[in-house]
Amino acid sequence: MDEQIQIIKEYIENTLNKLCVDFDDIHFVENNITNNSVKFVIKSKDSGILIGNEGVNIYAFNHLIKKIVWKKIKDFDEKVDFFIDVNDYQSNNIEKIKKQALDTAKKVDLFKRDIEMHAVNSYERMITHSILTDDPNVSTESIGEGEFRRVVVKPK
Repeated sequence: MDEQIQIIKEYIENTLNKLCVDFDDIHFVENNITNNSVKFVIKSKDSGILIGNEGVNIYAFNHLIKKIVWKKIKDFDEKVDFFIDVNDYQSNNIEKIKKQALDTAKKVDLFKRDIEMHAVNSYERMITHSILTDDPNVSTESIGEGEFRRVVVKPK
């Protein structure tokens, strides 16, 4: 696992250098939010460029690095699950999504009617579903197509 972590960190550094993005530090932490994956945190003054509007760039950067790294480490028995965060943007976003999901669940339980949340990407929908999966009072369902897909929280 340590060898894979080093490979991932090197690819992140190389890609940032090729993109001419200044960064102060890249460190990793074990992450329990997404089933013991590894989170690489980039500290940078150019965070706006890396994050993009509503996180679009950081999601694309994650996807790109994962494709490159998984091709490189295909010979390993187990691949390290990881994601990249910039100045804790994604961690803060996950907390925001959790709060919205729990608030919506309280409203659904109180008013006993379905509530459609705003359209989000698949990762954010997965977080919402997983947060509410053990709630005995509500259930969740995804509806819509493409970029308009959203979660509906329903009373049980």
